Amino acid sequence: MTASLDIVIELIKIVSSVAIFFVWVVRYENIRKEFHDYNLPTWLRDLTGILKLSFAWMLHSSDTRIVLAGSSGITLLMLAAVVTHVRLKSTFRRYIASVTMLLLSITILYFSLA
Repeated sequence: MTASLDIVIELIKIVSSVAIFFVWVVRYENIRKEFHDYNLPTWLRDLTGILKLSFAWMLHSSDTRIVLAGSSGITLLMLAAVVTHVRLKSTFRRYIASVTMLLLSITILYFSLA
């Protein structure tokens, strides 16, 4: 990869990690409400939060295998979030963030494999 592309990928990792931290720590009450509104169990909410924060941390490793694991994990969780929103017939506005995070994690995954 070129130096410019490396910088862009690092910025995407930072944006992704900050977004996950913001949603799952700073705005945790919104997550609690959303899981409650969708009738999802609290254990699933807590497990999802632990996994997302852990995977976001993994994005910043110098070991490519750990970055792959982190980006794969986020990709799977965001895919599950998008599918859940679609199945529950949420408005697109309610799940645009999930789609955006899915695309960012796929981008990180792709360039980590390159």
